Amino acid sequence: MLDNEKRFPQLKPLMNNSEAYYESSRCLFCYNAPCMLACPTAIDIPLFIRQINNGNLTGAAKTIYQSNYLGNTCGKVCPTEVLCEGACVFNKVNIKALEIGRLQNFATNNAILTQQKFFEIPDFNGKSVAVIGAGPAGISCACELRLAGYNVDIFEAKSNPSGLALHGVAPYKITNKEALMEVEFLREQFGFKIFYNKRIANKEDIKQLESNYDAIFLGIGLGNSAEIKIKGEDKPGCIGATEFIEQIKTKPGTKPIAKRVIVLGGGNTAMDAASESARLGAEKVIVAYRRSESEMKAYYFEYDLAKVTGVEGLFNVAPIEIVGESAVEGVKFIRTETITGKLINIPGSEFVLDCELVIKATGQMKQTSMIANIQGLTMDETGRVSINQSSGQTSNPKYFAGGDAVNGGAEVVNAAAEGKIAGKGIHAYLTKLA
Repeated sequence: MLDNEKRFPQLKPLMNNSEAYYESSRCLFCYNAPCMLACPTAIDIPLFIRQINNGNLTGAAKTIYQSNYLGNTCGKVCPTEVLCEGACVFNKVNIKALEIGRLQNFATNNAILTQQKFFEIPDFNGKSVAVIGAGPAGISCACELRLAGYNVDIFEAKSNPSGLALHGVAPYKITNKEALMEVEFLREQFGFKIFYNKRIANKEDIKQLESNYDAIFLGIGLGNSAEIKIKGEDKPGCIGATEFIEQIKTKPGTKPIAKRVIVLGGGNTAMDAASESARLGAEKVIVAYRRSESEMKAYYFEYDLAKVTGVEGLFNVAPIEIVGESAVEGVKFIRTETITGKLINIPGSEFVLDCELVIKATGQMKQTSMIANIQGLTMDETGRVSINQSSGQTSNPKYFAGGDAVNGGAEVVNAAAEGKIAGKGIHAYLTKLA
């Protein structure tokens, strides 16, 4: 049986010394570099690339980690094609953009393997902070708080850290080993504690945290895949994309892929689920989206990657029923069109496509029931936690938040940036109270 590392070769394999040297030699070290401006965590990209080129890998990794505590993970999973590399000046003259993500991963991977220490943790300042969720936002917030001398306890509902980086990012973007190694590297360096299988789920749990900690950070992310509310959705063989990817990441090889797979949705998660299905051996994989190809939310390179694996796109179709007797046997669609900006169904255009597996990549549910247990916490009309963008503070001053619970589902790098902002916000708030 093949493991994930053999099934899913990495899109961004680790560079060797020669590759890193020659690639870093291409950098123009731009002043006011557009790549740096495009990075949500504002890493000084020209500086760390110059340090790599000069053989100073320790300095390069330190430059990265000073801006982004999840530097290694982000080097692997960031959509660099539309962020730093997308902003590279080489694009303007039709020259291949610098491989910034792989260079970032090269430097930080070396730091992790050699257990380099970049930060001095001050003495305990007498205050403690609880972090709910050991995903990128929670880990980043914990690191920032430890640098200010706080005791930090992270409460994680699952048995492993890293949030979607471990459970929900396609295995060809980052391996479980890489995701876990960075969290352990940070835990040893910063000294925060993680309590696993500790779901904070009710008012009693919340009250206990409020009585034991001076501030609380919410890095709870999103919940399970949202229902699409059509007939047959509960049949065996219909699964949410998030749950499908998590199964592949955490239990590889436990279930054979179906011969025919239909993925419902047009975002990046849909492309990941489709690519994984094809790589697992499905004979036919179709991504079905209710709007046109040009209206898909997926990045262009994600769709291209899916097509390379043999995935087919089907557009302007909306699912109206999942058909089958005791399990999924197909999906009934109706064709759609956009008239004066409004999507409508075309009467009489229904048809059925056969399949044995349906993957719903139509969004995740907000964790509103958990948030509702917190007194005075405001959510917007979509169920996202409302915060002060400059500090991460919520309407309940003791609570701060960041990551998918706030942004509705962005990138790992956005969560890392928001966690760090909230860490600074918590420090400012508790300092003011002192």
